[in-house]
Amino acid sequence: MKQLGWQILLGFGLLILSTVLYFIHYALFRDSHHILIFLVADIAFLPVEVLLVTLIIDRLLRYREKRSLLNKLNMVIGTFFSEAGSFLLKALAQFDLNIGQLQKELCVTPQWSDREFTHVSQETKKHKADINIHKGDLQVLRRFLLEKRGFFVALLGNPNLLEHESFTDVLWAVVHLAEELGFRGDLTQLSPADYEHLAGDMKRAYDHLLREWLSYMKHLRAHYPFLFSLAMRMNPFDPNAAVEIR
Repeated sequence: MKQLGWQILLGFGLLILSTVLYFIHYALFRDSHHILIFLVADIAFLPVEVLLVTLIIDRLLRYREKRSLLNKLNMVIGTFFSEAGSFLLKALAQFDLNIGQLQKELCVTPQWSDREFTHVSQETKKHKADINIHKGDLQVLRRFLLEKRGFFVALLGNPNLLEHESFTDVLWAVVHLAEELGFRGDLTQLSPADYEHLAGDMKRAYDHLLREWLSYMKHLRAHYPFLFSLAMRMNPFDPNAAVEIR
């Protein structure tokens, strides 16, 4: 309300200033005809000015601002995958009974084109993860998630993440999984229904992580080849991945 009141006062002030200047012009030159000509011309040009400023220039500025913001958010996403995301993908993939074919599809190479990324992205959306809660190590997963929970919550506190809905979904799914695992005691003594519930939470986090990781890899390949090289050598789905260049 205070900001709105300030804007109203400014508007009235500008109108009064304009009126005073018109009176000064009339007092000096006594030419109301000249004043009316320019007043009507200015009013006639006003819709064109609104079109240029509001619909074109403003949109261009917003587009540039949004691109700059998304570029900064991709830096945050890169930190996330470097700190936790890649390990989580590798850990969660161990529980997926249907990882075999998808694992081959996700062996990203420098030769991948945008078309190939689009194709693999469509394949990942079709992928039906079958999470077997007993196939991987739940204790290791829980320990890691609890260690990184502060990091995840700090990322969620970034207000700019509202501009990146898919990554926000990743964080919420991961934080929720950390809470579900953290509130339980002995993970080897849970009921079948509880194991099924955890499997659903793991699948949600896994699906979101998978899609976001692929999108991030595409971004790196297009804009940061040196970061893409490292991310490719740390591919959580490539069993032969190694940081050392051979």
